[in-house]
Amino acid sequence: KARPITPHCVGASCLSLCLCLRARAITMAFSAIEDLEEYMASERTVELFVPGRICLMGEHSDWAGSYRRFNSSLLPGMCLVSGTNQGLYARACRHPSKLIVTSIDQGGNVCGPTEFSMDPQALLAAAATGDHFSYVAGVAYQILVRCHVSGLVLHNYKTDLPARKGLSSSAAACVLAARAFNRVYDLKLTVRGEMDLGYHGEITTPSQCGRMDQCCAFGPRPVLMTFDGDRLDCEELSLKSTLHLVIVELDGTKDTTVILQRLTKCYPVPDDDAQRGVHELLGAINQRIVRAAMAALDCGDMAALGALMDEAQEHFDRLATPLCPSQLTAPNLHRVLRHEPLRKHIFGAKGVGSQGDGCAQLLCRSATDAEAAMRIVETELGMRTMPLQIGASRPVGQAVVPAASFSAASFPASRTTPPALFPLLDADGILKPAILLLVEQAVDAGLAKVVIVVSPEHKGHFEALFRRPPSPREMARLPPRLQRYAEKIREVGAKVELVEQQEQLGLGHAVLCARAALEEEAPTLLLLGDHLYTTAHPEGTSCVRQLLAAYTGTSVMALQRTAEAHVHRYGCATGKWDISGKASWPTRFGDGGDAEPRRVHLTMLVEKPTAEFAATNLAVPGLPEGTYLSAFGLYIITETGALLQWLADAADARGASPTAPPLQLTEALDVLRAESGLQGYLVDGTRFDIGGEPQAFLETVNALAPSLESVSPSEVRGLSRGRSSGGA
Repeated sequence: KARPITPHCVGASCLSLCLCLRARAITMAFSAIEDLEEYMASERTVELFVPGRICLMGEHSDWAGSYRRFNSSLLPGMCLVSGTNQGLYARACRHPSKLIVTSIDQGGNVCGPTEFSMDPQALLAAAATGDHFSYVAGVAYQILVRCHVSGLVLHNYKTDLPARKGLSSSAAACVLAARAFNRVYDLKLTVRGEMDLGYHGEITTPSQCGRMDQCCAFGPRPVLMTFDGDRLDCEELSLKSTLHLVIVELDGTKDTTVILQRLTKCYPVPDDDAQRGVHELLGAINQRIVRAAMAALDCGDMAALGALMDEAQEHFDRLATPLCPSQLTAPNLHRVLRHEPLRKHIFGAKGVGSQGDGCAQLLCRSATDAEAAMRIVETELGMRTMPLQIGASRPVGQAVVPAASFSAASFPASRTTPPALFPLLDADGILKPAILLLVEQAVDAGLAKVVIVVSPEHKGHFEALFRRPPSPREMARLPPRLQRYAEKIREVGAKVELVEQQEQLGLGHAVLCARAALEEEAPTLLLLGDHLYTTAHPEGTSCVRQLLAAYTGTSVMALQRTAEAHVHRYGCATGKWDISGKASWPTRFGDGGDAEPRRVHLTMLVEKPTAEFAATNLAVPGLPEGTYLSAFGLYIITETGALLQWLADAADARGASPTAPPLQLTEALDVLRAESGLQGYLVDGTRFDIGGEPQAFLETVNALAPSLESVSPSEVRGLSRGRSSGGA
């Protein structure tokens, strides 16, 4: 008869046998994973990461807002939710017939490999069990009934997201599965599409998730979610300062089902003042607090955000707790919130999720204060804690400018001077090499390093510009204004690094040549050395700054509208407009303005397509007939290392044959789009290709020349008031 195994009833030999059997089980599990990884090594795999999520403000407003279907007098629900810096890391590839899943949890425990038949009924049955991989099975079912897919291998090889801490680890697993199918099969789903499939996959299981949980699809940044009946809008927000949070496990008891049963009884129409108070809490009060929290995030005012957390908790205690006192009185939660030694380390605090004695979140003043708060909670209150950081996307600090291209159209001028050094009159009335205009835009936008890829024969020209200041004799001949500008060139040049491209083998090859000079873990701005960008932004914001402002952590390329007659000159793109957070959009888009969407979820990139191909494959809803989206020549790449590795592998595959095709960037970007996601953004401005036909260079000169009107006549005369050279 089986008995509990304890040290008192197990001899040393039996205990040794138990340990050996456990060690063997672990060895067998890892052996199976090794076999799986060997299979994946032979397939095209994609790398994936999905974070957890935490609700900063607005819990319960998701389901409350859904009741507007039955009571239009209710206000829409609003919440601020953010992905975390912890999550699920995975690799995925195709399988001909099965869904095979493995995972390793935060403690290193292995689950799987587990196999499921890619049959709808089998997947439904697996989802209904509520077991470890039921969420993945539920998503696979939703994918299978919507899309033509075969199978998938999903290996969750690392997890630093704890389970059951109010961080929606189950939602992260669902989004991970949806993203894996999307990237492996290039289903061209938007982030919202992945989020929706994750939601429908999770509700296929016994889970009682809300609509806000799968917002982890947006990554580790804050998102405003608005719930209006059946409609859900999501708007990504910028984060100016890092949020240092501590999650406290309250070690109490709570029943989320009971909480929801009591609060949902107040809807859709209240019966008494207590229920009307819940409507006020999740309606007008919640909207006011969420909007104020958005403003605090936008200006980086963490003190204001913390005060709003305290206020939100006070309103919840006053208006919601009387409806469910058995679960919401939460003595452990309030013991933490009222613990005076914590207050000097935190801006504010509140409950997490459905509230009750589950978890609390503390918004700390700094990383050091977070450590101090954790020590206080653990030693004085005896509760477990977990640090959590929500930070702004890593700022773009490096740029690469390929400037080694040979322009056949500009021959013989390009034989002695590359297009990047062609002289142009800038808005300040100073005649500058084109590359200097580009570098100034990058440096003025805050970048600390600009890598310029040059040909060996022209490297000396770039060194003369950025490395060698004018001689004393030359400086004496310059008017004071240009002497000052010479000093500025020296300062800008300190941020420039020159690397050589021995042979011009394509734009992708030029970017690859910069590899040794780039930090591969950091995002990279790419500017084309034979292009110039002028702004049409109403506030004069440069095109580089516009793209940097649009960057949210996902790779993004600048786009422009292009007529059908010109698509054969450019890399072109198509996709779906991102209309998150907008109530409605016009059916046709004009030439700019705040009423139009600018961000596009890209689904295809093509290098210099024919007009016929564009008409068939690249039309974008809302654009006038015969108008398409083409590359503007500015890119921000998040996955710098992955892009460079793909280019290196492609260069090796092409070999050194003189007949090998050029290594283009568009193909690499399309792979990046499919595997990691790529957005497009319509900038306010004009791109000039000075390395093309001579007519294009003339158009550039003429386009820039009118800006001289902004320079006063005295300044213009001052530019030529230096001493005459009088010969050598």
